[in-house]
Amino acid sequence: MLGRVWAGGNWAGARVALGLDSPLWRGFSSDMGVSPAALVLRAAGTNCEQEMLRGFSLAGALPTLMHVDELIAQPSLLERYQLVGFPGGFSYGDDIASGRIFGMRVREKLYPALRAAVVRGVPMIGACNGFQVLVQTGLLPGAPRDDASTQAPAQALALTDNASGRFVDRWVDVSYEPSSVCIWTKGLASELAASAAGDDASCLPVAHGEGRLVASNESVLDGLRARGQVVLRYRDNFNGSSDAIAGVCDPTGLVFGLMPHPERFLDWTRHPAWTRLSSEERAGVAPGLAIFQKAIAWVRAM
Repeated sequence: MLGRVWAGGNWAGARVALGLDSPLWRGFSSDMGVSPAALVLRAAGTNCEQEMLRGFSLAGALPTLMHVDELIAQPSLLERYQLVGFPGGFSYGDDIASGRIFGMRVREKLYPALRAAVVRGVPMIGACNGFQVLVQTGLLPGAPRDDASTQAPAQALALTDNASGRFVDRWVDVSYEPSSVCIWTKGLASELAASAAGDDASCLPVAHGEGRLVASNESVLDGLRARGQVVLRYRDNFNGSSDAIAGVCDPTGLVFGLMPHPERFLDWTRHPAWTRLSSEERAGVAPGLAIFQKAIAWVRAM
């Protein structure tokens, strides 16, 4: 049984089979070293949850997959986790708009619990559809850490139709902002610049039709830049995002949303030209996995 659940990527099933789903064991790895507990929230239509679970697991966390309805029914479950992930896909068929139904459900039912998690220092990531959800909940661009309000703020960012009007599925070059406060990418810009892979490491896959970032007004963008909330930019602004922004974080640096998929670049063999990269160039950690590792290292250091 254990072999079957692992083979299928069923992390939650493997934990149950091992008898480790009890709160008594949550947060510990098989070698009794501390492993942060990570929650990945899914809904009908999400389809990147297994990749995100794998990213957390490879980076050293103990991931759990949970339907958003289960958390809505018992928001206190969030207190068990030290990391939270919102995966990509087409939640609820992206009816009305991308991520809209998932985002509104989270905004109306879970914002106070998620905001409390941010205040206590829980890193969160949303990729693609997950990013669309985070901006619609108000967790991005977010509030200062000392903001005690449990009321979701007005939406200030949106991900709308690509400038081309077409769905784009390919790898794109990105630049990580060295001045960003984001704990998920801290130091990554300099590490990639110094790596043997060079520019080959500064790319990520995208797959979206509604990924063009826009703000409610120019002052929102000015604030993002001034507070170090711009995390990465497209080198070729293929979807027409304002200021070529591909990802942002909240003022705490804990909540990170991006349209590219780091969870799809956990191994060098996922790189579109990996067979042309030398063993030296592929010697380091794949950039997507490095993003998860940095968040988990931050949690362990707290």
